[in-house]
Amino acid sequence: MRYYLIVGEASGDLHASHLMRSLQAIDQSADFRFFGGDLMTAVGGTRVKHFKEMAYMGFIPVLLHLRTIFRNMSFCKKDIVEWAPDVVILVDYPGFNLNKRPTKCVIFFPLIMKGSNSFAKPTICLQIGPYWPC
Repeated sequence: MRYYLIVGEASGDLHASHLMRSLQAIDQSADFRFFGGDLMTAVGGTRVKHFKEMAYMGFIPVLLHLRTIFRNMSFCKKDIVEWAPDVVILVDYPGFNLNKRPTKCVIFFPLIMKGSNSFAKPTICLQIGPYWPC
């Protein structure tokens, strides 16, 4: 299957890299394309953009970079349509909603349980259905 993953920051990169490894274990033909970071790149696939190129914190930085944010969203929509993945996975990043409708869209929220100073592996996957969450 072809998987398109979108993350918005470092923890999403970590969780998505675990998810990608798990998907590779059950789907040997898994093909990944993603907006992500270095951990996802290490797993394999094609990184379209690094999340650091898209992340802005605070009201003023977001306002100052609105044009870039909308340009990135438009580019992402176009890239998804052109690459035609079997599923799009938004990792802990539902704010990056898009109005193009792929075959399936999944929002992946990892369940993090703190215990013994360690984090549990991601365990929750919510199937949204054949539409984008809006």
